[in-house]
Amino acid sequence: MRCLTQPLLRRFLSLLPQCVPAGLSQSPVLGPKQSSLRQSCSARPGLVTAIDVVGYWQKVFETNGIPEARESSEYIVSFVLGAKTFQSMNSEKLHTPLTAVQREQIQQLCHRRLERMPVQYVLGEWDFQDLTLKMRPPVFIPRPETEDLISLVLEEESQKHREKNSGLCFSVAVPHPVILEIGCGSGAIALSLLCKLPQSRLIAVDKEEAAVDLTKENAHRLQLQDRIHILHHNVSYGSAKQLLLWGPMDFIVSNPPYVFHEDMASLDAEILCYEDLGALDGGTDGMRVIKTILALAPSLLKDSGSVFLEVDPRHPDMVENWLQAHPDLLLTLRAVHKDFCGNALISPCSGRPLIS
Repeated sequence: MRCLTQPLLRRFLSLLPQCVPAGLSQSPVLGPKQSSLRQSCSARPGLVTAIDVVGYWQKVFETNGIPEARESSEYIVSFVLGAKTFQSMNSEKLHTPLTAVQREQIQQLCHRRLERMPVQYVLGEWDFQDLTLKMRPPVFIPRPETEDLISLVLEEESQKHREKNSGLCFSVAVPHPVILEIGCGSGAIALSLLCKLPQSRLIAVDKEEAAVDLTKENAHRLQLQDRIHILHHNVSYGSAKQLLLWGPMDFIVSNPPYVFHEDMASLDAEILCYEDLGALDGGTDGMRVIKTILALAPSLLKDSGSVFLEVDPRHPDMVENWLQAHPDLLLTLRAVHKDFCGNALISPCSGRPLIS
């Protein structure tokens, strides 16, 4: 595992002495109680249970300033024991003594967490919606609030079906949706949409080869590779030809880089040390990639097509002003939603708004 070494990150790391890049050894700081427990664990290995180990590593994480100490400990222990969550394990499993191999695995993973490696990378996998996806640095980790973006796309597709069949006594087939995701990362959004919309086809693009490779791996693991084109491509104003593999799009979906450049230094050490900063830094106004997507959208969308973007809470007004300054794009900011973290989910659409 490695820490990113972009010049920007070097400046950030000078502000973050608590950040220890992976690969560098650092002994965890233990209080007297934790040292005593570790000695007790070594002396009585057959009596160490999952509950004991979770409590021990929680204290170690807390002593070393690791965020979400309890959650981190529980996720690691449950992962080694083959469970999704600590809470899902029954009483027998919680109180069964751990083997030497299990204790060693837990220790190795916890040492990575002590280096501020995100739990998702420590485990090498993470759940998003109903999918278990492989994870590895520096590919951007999908956040749970992004699931709201998928819900909006599904609601829009359902609305199209209702409008198509409104007032009819028989059902009219709606063409299978074609979707473009810009900045696919691990494939979380793209693969979730393919699962939720079984007749859909999707083109996923990312400018980073590591992200493209991981999306391909996850698509094959989920047996979705036949319905998705995954392209290594840096989207620009002239990208339309490369992206129209299946004709005009019904939806363009993206969780683009939208962090204001001046806010980058305030991100958590886990992010600055391990994740691809290019997937986060949206430039001076956070709008660099957002503007590219909006400018490209008219050449990609069907007449009734829509764009769905996750953006900063400050962006909706900025996007609306930008669209008004570019009337030739024929895009209208139709709706703004808030996810549970306060980020804005916006939906510009081509032509007339589908929903007033």
